[in-house]
Amino acid sequence: MSKSKVSLAQVFKTIIWPRKYILLVGLVLIVISRLSGLVLPWSTKYLMDDVIAKGNMEMLKIVLLAVAGAVLIQAVTSYILTQILSVEAQRLISILRSRVQKQVLRLPIRFFDNNKSGALVSRIMNDVEGVRNLVGTGLVQLVGGVLTSIICLVLLIGISPMMTLYVLVPVLIFGLISLKAFSKIRPIFRERGKITADVTGRLTETLNGVRVIKGFNAEQQEIKSFELGVERLFLNVKASLTSTSLITSSATFLLGLASTGIMGIGGYMIINGQLTFGEFLAFTLYLGFMIAPIVQMSNIGSQLTEAFAGLDRTEELMNMTPEDDGTTRTIRKDTIRGDVEFKDVSFAYEEGKEVVRNITFSAPSGSVTALVGTSGSGKTTIAGLAASFLNPQGGMITVDGVDLAKVSLDSYRSQLGVVLQDDFLFEGTIRENIMFPRPQATEAQVLNAVKSAHVHEFTDRFENGLDTLIGERGVKLSGGQRQRIAIARAILADPRILILDEATSNLDTESEALIQESLRGLMHSRTTFVIAHRLSTIRQADQILVVENGNIAERGKHEELIAKKGRYFELYTYQARI
Repeated sequence: MSKSKVSLAQVFKTIIWPRKYILLVGLVLIVISRLSGLVLPWSTKYLMDDVIAKGNMEMLKIVLLAVAGAVLIQAVTSYILTQILSVEAQRLISILRSRVQKQVLRLPIRFFDNNKSGALVSRIMNDVEGVRNLVGTGLVQLVGGVLTSIICLVLLIGISPMMTLYVLVPVLIFGLISLKAFSKIRPIFRERGKITADVTGRLTETLNGVRVIKGFNAEQQEIKSFELGVERLFLNVKASLTSTSLITSSATFLLGLASTGIMGIGGYMIINGQLTFGEFLAFTLYLGFMIAPIVQMSNIGSQLTEAFAGLDRTEELMNMTPEDDGTTRTIRKDTIRGDVEFKDVSFAYEEGKEVVRNITFSAPSGSVTALVGTSGSGKTTIAGLAASFLNPQGGMITVDGVDLAKVSLDSYRSQLGVVLQDDFLFEGTIRENIMFPRPQATEAQVLNAVKSAHVHEFTDRFENGLDTLIGERGVKLSGGQRQRIAIARAILADPRILILDEATSNLDTESEALIQESLRGLMHSRTTFVIAHRLSTIRQADQILVVENGNIAERGKHEELIAKKGRYFELYTYQARI
């Protein structure tokens, strides 16, 4: 995976500039707020030199009104600022999450085979969180802090150029230390995102596989695995805290030196009549207002660094090539007859290790092609190629004479139905799972699919019937019940091309007989690919392909292959004896 590093220019163009008006309003509000804050140090000079020293009661009223007004303005602008920018930041986070999820779903099946689902959830939900500091109050406070510091610097020079020059030296040293520290923090934050994704991924697997864990008494093993992941996360956070604490400690030390020096210089100047007590107090407060944003910048800088690190990881996903980017798959097949042909097709999951090689066969429209062979022979890979889950690295697959690699995936898969050995059911009701491919299906269509797949035979016993909740992945149902729901789902989809991967493997003998009957109705006039270990289930197939070590070892109808007394005969007679 490439290491994409998001640049400041890129962030400005894609995130900041489109929201320039909101950020501009935020900037104006923060400037007003910061200027209002300067009323307090301004008023202290008059309070000391004019009100207290001269007993001027009228001036006292003016000073009090000015301070009260400034406090009110600060409170109002702070509220509006949070409402505008924080809401916009959360809106941006939701937009980015949707965009990343959309991109992830468009990635090839092989990507999901190599990445944990829990890790991907973490990347979609957590990596974009940091942008709240770019659009929220973080960036605006950074700019507002810089402006406040500049204004205070001018006012400080006006009071005492010599004391101001003394202050600037430690401030500049602090700035250099901060820049150095932030450059080291960004890779740490990038690594934190990866560790968080890994830990989340493992935790998700643990919770999904809790029955296996308890069945093998492996709780301690999983607890240890999670503890190691959490420890890695702790060490990463510790490393970032070390860098940020260095910045904070440097600020405390250097600015403490500046304060000590000012006490000495200011005291000397007051004694010699070069500075009034009011001016010294105002200088000290202005200095606080200049330094506070600088110290705050270290915290904001850390947040912005975290945001950039998260965007780096998000960019890695966004730069990946989707399985259909619209550039090569330009042919739409809104109506498919279902003539599928493999022409000298080869495929390898790893370079140099072909799983299927030089496969050639035709599956005419409406025919049933059975794929048989031992585990790992390449049957499921051939089915995956027919489903366009995988793309051939050699040769060509055609549908109705058109190269499948050039057909848009949405137009092809809208006419594809798949029933897998361990078919996935979503948390929700039986009805919702059956209607998944066609949410707008009528009640009559749903009931027809239910009846055809013999789902009603067990749902009629449930109090809520089709509206029974089945739990995560359908855990409240038996394997046979889940399989029948998956078949009903395929019946409702009404596909032109159907792929059945061990579709009857989880059924008992009685259920299998019922399902075989409904599958014959489902397969009628559809191009069907059947993968089956139970060879008795495919005797009526139009052609049987015996796959061995990625090659087609034999082909023909059941009777023909039995008569040959070759590999199929061996497999069939072996099963008959069991």
